[in-house]
Amino acid sequence: MSFLGKMKENAVNPLRLTSLNHVSLLCRSLEESMNFYQKVLGFFPVRRPESLDFEGAWLFGHGIGIHLLGSTEPEKLPKKTAINSKDNHISFQVIFSPLSSLKPETLFRCTEALYSSKCESMAAVEKKLDEMEIEYVREIVEGRGIKVDQIFFHDPDGFMIEICNCDSLPVVPLVGGLAQYCAKVKLHQMGQPQPQTN
Repeated sequence: MSFLGKMKENAVNPLRLTSLNHVSLLCRSLEESMNFYQKVLGFFPVRRPESLDFEGAWLFGHGIGIHLLGSTEPEKLPKKTAINSKDNHISFQVIFSPLSSLKPETLFRCTEALYSSKCESMAAVEKKLDEMEIEYVREIVEGRGIKVDQIFFHDPDGFMIEICNCDSLPVVPLVGGLAQYCAKVKLHQMGQPQPQTN
């Protein structure tokens, strides 16, 4: 590859990143947080390296890990406040399938869009959160003929979670490039190397 080609490649992805690996979160109660991420968001526990000599748990789901870290000073962790969609949060895309076909164990399994009824899917999320007595706020983002439904709620330690139907939201580079849609973005089209699949 030429010098200019290498410079262009590095300008697009200088660290050669391929994906988000995990999010680490401090928690007051490891048991309560594990229960939440498993039963509400559908993560499952995975083995941690033996060399980690502090309280914690690793979970995996939806292509990313959640690393829960037991706080040594739980009383100093911030308390839950009002749900604010502009606060730090992680967002998950909801399955798009008719409400009648959703099974409880797959309700929160985020995957590529199945192109069915988005409204029913978001209603199913609200119904499940109501059943679990989890407080949430619903918002709608609209613009340029696109409507995205968002639901925000807290984990047990006040970290914000968003569930959305963002597949129709275009990913439009600010400089050059063609618009892509969240459900159809291909890493190589965004100038990033594609992950290897076997």
